[in-house]
Amino acid sequence: MDLWDCPVVVTGAASGLGAETARHLAEAGAKVTMIDIDRAGIEALASEIGGLAIPCDVADEPAAEAAIAQAKDVHGPARILIGCVGVAQPQRIVDGNGKPMPLQNFRHLVEVNLISTFNMMRLVAADMAGLKPGRDGERGVIILTASVSAYEGQIGEAAYAASKGGVVGMILPAARELGSLGIRVVGIAPGLFSTPTLFKLEQNLDPRIARSVPFPRRFGDPAEFAILVVHVIKNTMINGTVLRLDGGYHK
Repeated sequence: MDLWDCPVVVTGAASGLGAETARHLAEAGAKVTMIDIDRAGIEALASEIGGLAIPCDVADEPAAEAAIAQAKDVHGPARILIGCVGVAQPQRIVDGNGKPMPLQNFRHLVEVNLISTFNMMRLVAADMAGLKPGRDGERGVIILTASVSAYEGQIGEAAYAASKGGVVGMILPAARELGSLGIRVVGIAPGLFSTPTLFKLEQNLDPRIARSVPFPRRFGDPAEFAILVVHVIKNTMINGTVLRLDGGYHK
């Protein structure tokens, strides 16, 4: 898909992977709408790249619907959705004092990381379905952010891994269903990237952990995530899969 003058929605765009992806898409000529609960973050980015900032909790159904409607009014229906919303809250199922994790903490991670991702996908896909098809009959591309923790979650990551595992589980059935409408669905599972989410998840982050990555032995740069996003958008044959972006890292 050609990015020039193409309406794009990026959720979780206030920082980290989402912010860098919005920058790359704007540089490629796309009309970028940035959605995030962090008003200051997306408004600052909008000033930098010339995009549209819409503060919104994407897990809130009416708020998300209003945000997509506003983006459509300004830029037209989105042909591309990049879902980068994600929070981390490392916590053991049973703590050192024998107390169970509050169930609300599990619900919160699933609500933000999984339910909000599906919420935005369903809303944008409905608009994409009515668009004029382009080359190969393509109407839209949906790229969702998972995590290597979906496959190899560590102690304290049960809730986070479950929420990201749900994202992984949606990719193939969504691609099969939406393929008949000319919409691709792809997941990206980042490894150790220099983002606020990583630093929250790995509370005692040691730079030595980066040396366990086979190559390159460092944390990923959000720009490398954004570069892959742009490639997926342009390469029509990538569909219904989750691409690991981790330098060969396995926990």
